[in-house]
Amino acid sequence: MTPANVGTVDRVIRMVLGVLLLGLYGALEGPWKYFTLLGLYLVATALSRFCPLYRLIGLSTCRT
Repeated sequence: MTPANVGTVDRVIRMVLGVLLLGLYGALEGPWKYFTLLGLYLVATALSRFCPLYRLIGLSTCRT
């Protein structure tokens, strides 16, 4: 199991933004429609408490 690197506040922000982006999927057209699919990444990282990009740059928002 990978260590968590996404803290509680970060998780809430990711979840809210992810759901908002996914909600815009049906409202937008063209290439902007597919931009909203980034919401899937935000929701997935919020649920798993792990962000691969944070790991690459050595960042963690979890309390130690």
